Amino acid sequence: MKKVLTYGTYDLLHYGHMELLRRAKELGDTLYVGLSTDEFNSSKNKVSYFNFEQRKQMLKGVKYVDFIFEENDWEQKARDIEQYDIDILVMGSDWEGKFDYLSGLCEVIYLPRTEGVSSTKIKEILQADQND
Repeated sequence: MKKVLTYGTYDLLHYGHMELLRRAKELGDTLYVGLSTDEFNSSKNKVSYFNFEQRKQMLKGVKYVDFIFEENDWEQKARDIEQYDIDILVMGSDWEGKFDYLSGLCEVIYLPRTEGVSSTKIKEILQADQND
């Protein structure tokens, strides 16, 4: 049984997120998602529209996701891979090369982002609409 792991904030859950989760799940049997906590996002100067529990509830409704846990810091990835006996780490192509150091623990795959959609872009559009 192959276990796949990915990480993210998954704020304003959208088609691009669904595509990443779908393609990640296709690589194995079980998909684990490390969901960034509000505190971790804050340390990255990132503000989510939905809080951690709300984002977790949304992810629970996604049929591709089998297990969700907290992502609290950058350094936990190696521990998570070992703890959950992960076979494949999947990240978006915008992270290309940044997690290659984990390839001794599992296979690392970078999937292309879905063109034309991102949480940042959605937030910018919503903000522009408020300013009109």
